[in-house]
Amino acid sequence: MSDHTVLHVKGRVLVGPEEARDELWVVDGRISYDRPRAEAVTVRGWALPGLVDAHCHVGLDHHGAVDEATSEKQALTDRDAGTLLIRDAGSPSDTRWIDEREDLPKIIRAGRHIARTRRYIRNFAHEIEPDDLVAYVAREARRGDGWVKLVGDWIDRDAGDLTACWPRGEVAAAIAEAHRLGARVTAHCFAEVALRDLVEAGIDCIEHATGLTEDTIPLFAERGVAIVPTLVNIATFPDLAAGGEAKFPQWSAHMRRLYERRYDTVRAAYDAGVPVFVGTDAGGSLAHGLVAAEVVELVKAGIPPVQALSATAWGAREWLGRPALEEGAPADLVVYDEDPRADVRTLAAPRRVILNGRVIG
Repeated sequence: MSDHTVLHVKGRVLVGPEEARDELWVVDGRISYDRPRAEAVTVRGWALPGLVDAHCHVGLDHHGAVDEATSEKQALTDRDAGTLLIRDAGSPSDTRWIDEREDLPKIIRAGRHIARTRRYIRNFAHEIEPDDLVAYVAREARRGDGWVKLVGDWIDRDAGDLTACWPRGEVAAAIAEAHRLGARVTAHCFAEVALRDLVEAGIDCIEHATGLTEDTIPLFAERGVAIVPTLVNIATFPDLAAGGEAKFPQWSAHMRRLYERRYDTVRAAYDAGVPVFVGTDAGGSLAHGLVAAEVVELVKAGIPPVQALSATAWGAREWLGRPALEEGAPADLVVYDEDPRADVRTLAAPRRVILNGRVIG
């Protein structure tokens, strides 16, 4: 099929959570609701905007940076699962070459993780001390696509448990500098201890957020701070806890508690009005292509199916400042045989993937 083939997507086009149209056309790679004069190839089914994985790592595996061939394979796996927009939540690799590829997902980068010295996974992050935090945040704000990623907490081997990585004053100055440069800031946080300081310092998002409690959830809601729970990753906590039991029993017990209440935490945040978005944490030790599984997890946590869909579709795209299925938008959409609002498990079996107006899967 040539790049200039006109497509006619017919069936139900889900332009919003409750709004559907009967058809759209793809002309010159963009969406149109006006019938063109040219002949078109028809694609039938239920159409959603290209899915969003708001916590993904292209160019990274559990050892650190990977080569371009491996990065390409990761991006293709996400694409074939229907993920056409990725917020890359930290990578040591330069993946700008992907922007030149019409057949790979669009990426919004957060630069490289910024962590405290010896307080994160080896080879992943800039490892620095608090005096350098503002400078490194400014550097990554200039390198990224409007996001910066901090490591907010990690195991402190002396304490034997998760502790906060940054003093409040330094993190507040760093977040203010990112905002001055036009970037939003997110942070990895498993535990409870760092959350209040980060939110009161002006952070925009928290990854994982397993440490949310009845004391901090209202603060998140009041400030509009989003969370990306990555429940498919939190599922690994029992194995991590078992592996650290002998050396760090306090940390292991803490990780198990965070795991056991994970669904209650997400549901309580959602019920309080905290924005919740889909992210898988693919690319560290987790496989790519798990976006459908994460939506299922959000529904298990008690989020209504249509809102869990929005967290990877319309709502996620609005949050990231990218179009969905509006007139003139890039034609990035996924077509299914059945209505994914009726059963979110439908997301695991896309019938057609259309990226930049081309049927690629």
